[in-house]
Amino acid sequence: MSAKTYIPQGEQSAPSQIGATLEALASSIAERHRAADAGSYTYRLLSGGVDEVLKKVMEEAGEVALAAKDAQAAASAVRAHEGAASVPDRMKGALADSADAACDHLRYEAADVVYHLLVVLERFGIGLDEFAAELNSRMTESERPRGGALIMPDHVKRGK
Repeated sequence: MSAKTYIPQGEQSAPSQIGATLEALASSIAERHRAADAGSYTYRLLSGGVDEVLKKVMEEAGEVALAAKDAQAAASAVRAHEGAASVPDRMKGALADSADAACDHLRYEAADVVYHLLVVLERFGIGLDEFAAELNSRMTESERPRGGALIMPDHVKRGK
């Protein structure tokens, strides 16, 4: 686990953090779809015009790209001043803090993309298992998780 993460006291770590999290998030999105609560942002994305949620995916993906550029610039600044005797330690610390904050922002924006992508998949009836099978189908046999589902050959579509 990352130094930035923790398991709440009294809870056991899930066997797969990303798997457990994506399953819980997809379940929450599906439940909000079924609940049909007009006050729910998720429900509005699922029931409104498709363009609204697609614009959010594009917007959030753009924010990930910008955040990644910021993180790269911050990391480059840290590397450029490493070992430089003329740069005060407090400035090096400030640069390191800035790089850390840039990575935190990138993680935040990436989570927005994943959330909105899962809303799109729910809207079109594509579950996590089917999505996982698509990802597995893109891996070589040695890379795929043992027992991982694959997309049936007649449903494999690469490009248009």
